[in-house]
Amino acid sequence: MNRPGFIELMGFGEHGWGATMLHAALITLAVAICGFLVGAVIGVFAAWAKVQGGPVLRRIADAYTTVLRGIPDLLVIYLFYFGGSSVLSTLGHLFGQSGFIGIPGFLAGALAVGVASGAHHTEVFRGAYAAVPKGEIEAAMAIGMSRPLRFRRIIAPLTLRTAIPALGNVWQLVLKESALVSVTGVVELLRQAQIGSGSTRQPFDFFLAAGILYLVISTISGWIMSRAERHYSRGMRRA
Repeated sequence: MNRPGFIELMGFGEHGWGATMLHAALITLAVAICGFLVGAVIGVFAAWAKVQGGPVLRRIADAYTTVLRGIPDLLVIYLFYFGGSSVLSTLGHLFGQSGFIGIPGFLAGALAVGVASGAHHTEVFRGAYAAVPKGEIEAAMAIGMSRPLRFRRIIAPLTLRTAIPALGNVWQLVLKESALVSVTGVVELLRQAQIGSGSTRQPFDFFLAAGILYLVISTISGWIMSRAERHYSRGMRRA
């Protein structure tokens, strides 16, 4: 029997793997988006703690970024998955449940990626805030803007304008980290490529397809980031 070619193997026919690979790509995208958003929320609060928090908050934020940037992301995923499952099992035993209770792999993976990327978000937002002209903030205070209004109209837009290019790099990092969540049982793009290559004994075709899909996601997301950067840079003089 002849081995199917790349087009046939990645097609949408009866024996094609195209739909399965696209579904796995969507899982990868979902993990990356959830992890990126979780990291962004953590990064905002941790950056605020570093810039305007008291000594205790600054030390906590410094410890967070130092630890999370210094240990492998795979270890963070393991800690979330097995640690979260241990906590759930302990709580279950308190309420009369027996046996092992596992945390959902997608949830554990997305949270772990978010917490790991939050350290990078923190430094991006902290550096972007430092680039905001102090005169803009002082002018807003002089005309009596409240702190929430000052944040919404002055600090957040100017910080985001500076942060977007670096946030694009963080997104690319998160997209690559999403491949690690397969250790929690999530069948994302790379894991699906491994399954397909093992089933058909055509690993090159599946890993090539996975690489193409990663590049498509990366290219589209890069275009979106470029559009966002141009949008928030309107009225800004370029060198």
